[in-house]
Amino acid sequence: MTIEVWAPRAARVRLRRPGQADVELDAKDAGWWATSVALESGDEYGFVLGDGDGDGDGDTARPDPRSRRQPRGVHELSAWDDPTDFAWTDGEWAGRALASGLIYELHLGTFTPEGTLDAAIGKLPHLVELGVTHVELLPVNGFNGTHNWGYDGVLWYTVQEDYGGPAAYRRFVDAAHAAGIAVIQDVVYNHLGPSGNYLPEYGPYLRDGQHTTWGASVNLDERAVRDYIVDNALMWLRDYHVDGLRLDAVHALHESGEQPVHILAELTERVDALEAELGRTLTLIAESDLNDPIMITAREDGGYGIDAQWVDDWHHAVHVALTGETAGYYADFADPQALPKTWHGGFYHDGTWSSFRGKNWGAPVPAGGPSWRFIEFAQDHDQIGNRAAGDRLSQSLSVARLQIAAVLTMTAPGTPMLFMGEEWGASTPWQFFTSHPEPELAEATRKGRTAEFAAMGWDESLVPDPNDPATFERSKLDWAEATSGDHRRLLQGYRMLARLRRERPELTDPDRAGHTGEHVAPGRWVLHRGAAAVYVNLSETDWAVEVGDDQEIWLATTTAHDGAPVEEGPVTLSPDSVAVIGPRLTPPMSRGHAEYVQAE
Repeated sequence: MTIEVWAPRAARVRLRRPGQADVELDAKDAGWWATSVALESGDEYGFVLGDGDGDGDGDTARPDPRSRRQPRGVHELSAWDDPTDFAWTDGEWAGRALASGLIYELHLGTFTPEGTLDAAIGKLPHLVELGVTHVELLPVNGFNGTHNWGYDGVLWYTVQEDYGGPAAYRRFVDAAHAAGIAVIQDVVYNHLGPSGNYLPEYGPYLRDGQHTTWGASVNLDERAVRDYIVDNALMWLRDYHVDGLRLDAVHALHESGEQPVHILAELTERVDALEAELGRTLTLIAESDLNDPIMITAREDGGYGIDAQWVDDWHHAVHVALTGETAGYYADFADPQALPKTWHGGFYHDGTWSSFRGKNWGAPVPAGGPSWRFIEFAQDHDQIGNRAAGDRLSQSLSVARLQIAAVLTMTAPGTPMLFMGEEWGASTPWQFFTSHPEPELAEATRKGRTAEFAAMGWDESLVPDPNDPATFERSKLDWAEATSGDHRRLLQGYRMLARLRRERPELTDPDRAGHTGEHVAPGRWVLHRGAAAVYVNLSETDWAVEVGDDQEIWLATTTAHDGAPVEEGPVTLSPDSVAVIGPRLTPPMSRGHAEYVQAE
């Protein structure tokens, strides 16, 4: 085989393998080096850059920038991984479209007690019963330490060994497909982590003098760096049979105006070609805070052609309505029109003044685009983990309000996404955690985290030490909760809502023209899904809602009728309750079946 590496900064490159003589690589065009060598799965190897004489760092072998496995960590030798060694059983799998889907976001290290891909396979039946169609994994690529959110990755082609490495990843994807669930992988192309990043020794992977919030900016003006990103994306989709990628913080991808095609448009073009080649649905989802519809606009219309994007504005509107919290970026969403506006248009800031940013922000979404292109959620890893204490909604809201959050999420005009444990109102926090082995890095992270929240007016005592192993352990789900009390009843409600989405086309209709809403009184909203409507009562008094002769209650959480189904006349929504009312079925839906089980 031929092994290659891009190392324009090296005057000499050698391949090193334990117990064998070094092999010189030959210089090729554009900074590439190559040699022919036989490697078997599991064989360890690395590259020695320059003319070191064996007395110092100059003779230390570095991991392969495209390493797929790091069995002893990101500072050590790579191990060869052959993707053809795995016997896939998903030959009939054609993928799943995002339209009408339900995404479940999870972090492998805290999803199960074991924190591995194989353990996560054991939870797939739970996701199937919940109605999940797509599971989204937080980043799995190699980082220094044993546990991390995943956004400190430094070797983008690897699967972290603590999760089970590449072999376990293939087992997980194969099992997910057997269960009918598509896999979306969260990937980070805008920065690298603080420990184990040897890419600058190889070449100009990073842009001098330009930084993101998280570190040096990736140098997208280098053709080889762009290929490093595109080839990585294609690897997940082709070699690991992944169905889609969630592209982290694409607003932090910096390139000069000299590039003829934006990196995102280049990426979607290549993925579209791979989709045609494989005959399998592939999906790209952008995380962007720009509120710019260019992300999901077709390439032929001047956009980037990404299939969908996260919508933080929808989260903010729902969060403020449920919690009343209006500090920081939540301030603008105290507007009672925020919920109806995001329900209809996706963005609240669509060219309007953003007080948090101190400028006008965003642009309107053109009419006609399908609503499923917006990923909408009441909780996610960022909006929980980037709070001082990593507290979920379940740690501050009543069960009644958690039920309303469930209904709003599962009837959302876009594609709903749940964060692991949300479906049963998990009481465990999800905090920011790291496992930096370097004491100075651990201390800098702790101080930076504390200072960040102190500047925002948070109580410093609420901020846990990210590097304390207890912070990680606290963030693991307690699966025993899901089987008892209010947790079990909340889970039953989510399952019922997923069934409603499957059975009632109004709840997955992508036509945004039918997604309108009104703020009818303080704490009260009517949110339309075509002929169906969601009535939300967050006020302190009852609200009588008429049910037409051609309508029926699909779901209600009110306690105003002593827990008995309303067989005729208006439904009275008690404070902190919600109802979904839509066209009457033939035969009519049983009110007892439709009633959302109340918490005791």
